[in-house]
Amino acid sequence: MKGNARKARRRTGRLATVGLLLPLALASAAQTPLRWTTPQASLSHTPAPAIQPASKPTYRAPVANTLPLAAGFDVQQFEAMAQELVANQRVPGLAMAIVQNGQVMSARGYGITDVRAAEPVDAHTVFRLASLSKSFAGTITGLLVSEGALRWDSKLTDYMPTFQLSDPYAARRVTVADLLSHRVGLTHNTYDRDLEGNAEYVNLVQKLANAPMNCSPGDCYAYQNIAFSLIGDVVFAATGQFFSESVSRRIFKPLGMNDASYGLEGIEASARWARPHVRAGRGWTSLTPKPTYYRVAPAAGVNASISDMAQWLIAQGGHRPDVLPAPLLATLQAPIVATPGELRGSSWRRERLNSAGYGIGWRVYDYAGHRVVFHGGAVQGYRGLVALMPERDLGVAILWNSDSGLPSGLLPTILDRAIGLPAQRWLDIDPEIETLYANRRAAPGSATPSGVEASTATASPE
Repeated sequence: MKGNARKARRRTGRLATVGLLLPLALASAAQTPLRWTTPQASLSHTPAPAIQPASKPTYRAPVANTLPLAAGFDVQQFEAMAQELVANQRVPGLAMAIVQNGQVMSARGYGITDVRAAEPVDAHTVFRLASLSKSFAGTITGLLVSEGALRWDSKLTDYMPTFQLSDPYAARRVTVADLLSHRVGLTHNTYDRDLEGNAEYVNLVQKLANAPMNCSPGDCYAYQNIAFSLIGDVVFAATGQFFSESVSRRIFKPLGMNDASYGLEGIEASARWARPHVRAGRGWTSLTPKPTYYRVAPAAGVNASISDMAQWLIAQGGHRPDVLPAPLLATLQAPIVATPGELRGSSWRRERLNSAGYGIGWRVYDYAGHRVVFHGGAVQGYRGLVALMPERDLGVAILWNSDSGLPSGLLPTILDRAIGLPAQRWLDIDPEIETLYANRRAAPGSATPSGVEASTATASPE
């Protein structure tokens, strides 16, 4: 009976999404934000004291009908789970940020930067963001649209007259919005293997003229890295400024993302950065980052620390309207094409997601009846997840320097606690550590000691 009820809920969610996944309004005005059916949660929880950087002013935009975090939402417990993940190098290093109501609840590093030359990961250790970079590309484009320098329905060929696809008519139809929502019409991940084989971006753009088409532009979804990165050429043509410089000037600097950069040179110039790791026997070995996906900067070029990501979450949550106005965020974070493949894969997706779509550089999920704005990223020994839950004004970012999938379970654990769902073992952590911190919470004023180590734990990937 439970299985039938769950299937019925999924069918209902998908039918409801058909009405939600409407075409994006191709103008600078924002869409009406999505409306999700949200079960009421306990209102008794008081969030942990916020950690607000002293050098940054606080901007608080009013968020209508924001619900408090559910009882049992405990940042110290999540920090203990993160610490457990790096115990005995289950993963070498990890960083996690949790923000709520425009303030930083936690932004910390765990573990080490490099198994060969260990330094502790801290809040300013820089990680490679991989596809988390796509939300920055969508945002800088949206800022230009809001100023009238571009339109969402501007044609790619207006800025790249020589651009070609195998269907000449299709090439003339591709819009700015199509690029940023993966609706160019190509097959999934076109020429990514060539990119991984060290091909140059310019040559791969030329090869798109011979790439098979899956549909007409705007008519279907297929995830891209090379075609997505054409937006960098559009930004340069529209502004005369290199894409990375535009993002740095308009986003990194005003938000105080002082560790953020683009490219291989950017990460190597960082004061402290986490090396990528891959499996080596029963342990890990660190690598030198490859330049390949850095060549598609809009799709995968950003480097940032967890301190940077905390500020990014705050801004995307609507608390920096001086930099990212609310109408812009509403447009970026609205789904415009269905992505049903996201309902498969990891266990939390199969269990929690009722519907999924892609907006402008962001995925948008119905997570057990709650709207979640999300993106993941993975490239050569780096992985990361970012999620926003607007109804709770909550943001989470998790970055780690290995190809393990294990830390992915932290995200659904945090989201479940935020909305008061029964605990589920997304992350196979020793229950002793949860009991330990539950007891410490019972002692008023008790603090979490730094460098906590759990005794024994077994971990399994998602």
